[in-house]
Amino acid sequence: MLKLKVPDMSCGHCASTIEKAVKSVDPSARVTVDLGSSTVAVETRADETAVSAVIKSAGYENEKVAA
Repeated sequence: MLKLKVPDMSCGHCASTIEKAVKSVDPSARVTVDLGSSTVAVETRADETAVSAVIKSAGYENEKVAA
């Protein structure tokens, strides 16, 4: 499980954009968004670096946090 802090994520549209970005590198990924804490939890087989990079390319800075 990869957990990322995404400080710029503030609404449902942001969450949807991030989910679509993650699924572009792993269509079977399970993405759980918590807008209240600005975190995204991802269960994926994709490389953590690739997931972080695709979220950043969608316009959202992010950093790994302890799960």
